[in-house]
Amino acid sequence: MLDQLLIFTRGGLILWELGSSLKGSPIDALIRSCLLEERSADAAFHYDVPGAAGGAAYTLKWAFDNDLGLVFVAVYQRIFHLLYVDDLLAAVRREFSRIHDPSRTSYDDFNETFRQLQKEAESRAEEMRKSKQAARVPTAPKKQTSGSGKQRNSGSSGNTSGSGKDESDGDSGKGRWLANGSSNGQGNESKDNSRAPSGFLKGKENGAPEVGAFDVNKLQKLRAKGGKKTDSGGVGSKATKAEPKKNVKKNRVWDDSPSESRLDFTNPVDERGEEPLEVVVADRGESMMDKEEIVSSESESEEGEEVENEKPCTKKKGWFSSMFQSIAGNAVLEKSDLKPALKALKDRLMTKNVAEEIAEKLCESVAASLEGKKLGSFTRVSSTVQTAMEEALLRILTPKRSIDILRDVHVAKEQGRPYVVVFVGVNGVGKSTNLAKVAYWLLQHEVNVMLAACDTFRSGAVEQLRTHARRLQIPIFEKGYEKDPAIVAKEAIQEAKSNNSDVVLVDTAGRMQDNEPLMRALSKLINLNNPDLVLFVGEALVGNDAVDQLTKFNQKLADLSMILNARLIDGILLTKFDTIDDKVGAALSMVYVSGAPVMFVGCGQSYTDLKKLNVKSIVKTLLK
Repeated sequence: MLDQLLIFTRGGLILWELGSSLKGSPIDALIRSCLLEERSADAAFHYDVPGAAGGAAYTLKWAFDNDLGLVFVAVYQRIFHLLYVDDLLAAVRREFSRIHDPSRTSYDDFNETFRQLQKEAESRAEEMRKSKQAARVPTAPKKQTSGSGKQRNSGSSGNTSGSGKDESDGDSGKGRWLANGSSNGQGNESKDNSRAPSGFLKGKENGAPEVGAFDVNKLQKLRAKGGKKTDSGGVGSKATKAEPKKNVKKNRVWDDSPSESRLDFTNPVDERGEEPLEVVVADRGESMMDKEEIVSSESESEEGEEVENEKPCTKKKGWFSSMFQSIAGNAVLEKSDLKPALKALKDRLMTKNVAEEIAEKLCESVAASLEGKKLGSFTRVSSTVQTAMEEALLRILTPKRSIDILRDVHVAKEQGRPYVVVFVGVNGVGKSTNLAKVAYWLLQHEVNVMLAACDTFRSGAVEQLRTHARRLQIPIFEKGYEKDPAIVAKEAIQEAKSNNSDVVLVDTAGRMQDNEPLMRALSKLINLNNPDLVLFVGEALVGNDAVDQLTKFNQKLADLSMILNARLIDGILLTKFDTIDDKVGAALSMVYVSGAPVMFVGCGQSYTDLKKLNVKSIVKTLLK
């Protein structure tokens, strides 16, 4: 049973609604989690009512009228498998588009039309179900066909051509049963034999194969020739193969400065590292977080000049071929028109290190938003697709909520508690290093920071964080190794309250997304201490693996959580961004999968090398 059908504009104005009241807000969840996140090409959206005792759940399906800017949404309970919903949405879209008037805001006269369309769709679905059941019935009697098959074979050996003629002149209904795989009725087998490749049968029985028949002798000769060639080629390659020269590795010189002979710059300290180092806060300068700079490898001005230089060439090249199509205008875009442009766009995104699955879904979503839309005069399909993709990427990468950590820190300070940030991620992505960069940035804004060494698993992790704490002159809470990290974090937060620290940065052990014991320990740490921010630290170098990492991290945190509303990843910190040139697709893949914004970008080895994500620059680089 259909619970609700809703028609509204892309601006959010509800034009028509029919149905009962729903539990929760499935329509809002669909718009927030699916339509705005460029997942409109999905077949359906499933919504679980939060806190429902009976486990109420809905399935939502939708359709677009891109020319009029309308959205049609049908809602029904998930336990019902309604087969007519897609057909009903198509009929409602067709009929409502005919009576749509931009000046009208109410369509009460559409109620009777909808009821008639619903009855027709239900009757068509019922007829289809009955026809499928009827199609399965003739498949039962298979023993009769084996017995009658022998009889037909013996009868057809005497007069093969006559039997073929009689069966071909038979009822056309039997021919359809044959196409569906049924073996009911006489003459099906002989008709199959008549359709078999005649050359192969004659060559096997009479010894005279026709053209196109399978010749074993010829295949053996070709294999023999191929084997000789490969053997001779292999000997020659071994004889002519020369030993590679050994290249001696030289010291790398990064600029014109003279090379340094001394490589060990560490200061002599004891095993606890108690000797004070110089304060680096005043020497390192301002963090890049407070500077408006471009994240990509090239400056925005250079990119703009390249685009301007490329435009005349592109126009000159494609103007004559698309002149007649562009002059006509008002052409309705179809899937066949969009397919070449979307294929080129998908390949371009994949070359920028976007995961293949994400690129495919984005192109499908753009196609769904453009299909049925009228193309304006002097407008090319490729430019229309490019503009739609650019708008989609901007919507995805733009944060949906505030990512101002400094404001949240002051709010927590007014409440008399420290602001807690937990850094999580796989092994070797730079969690401890970028934690120190975040601490340096917070210190520049006069925020009291304390570090919590909760990586009690990796050897040297506590010493590494202790070194950062000494260089930044900030306190650190540590308990050594082989301790429960959840308890260590809890004691660190209590220590921060007594010391009036504003922020606690919790370092955790690196773990693979498939390591259940370590993921269980991480879930315990998050659920026990309820941090204000869970930051996933990921490399900008990864492509398809970014999807797997984030998906499984969120899945494990949800599955292993002991509370109903499990804490998931709140934000992303991308590291090693200075090593990827224009392969910036990992940022898009991570944001698309998790829905969490990119809050920091690590782009170097010093404490100041921490930036904000420039969304416009990333979009330009992806589509360049």
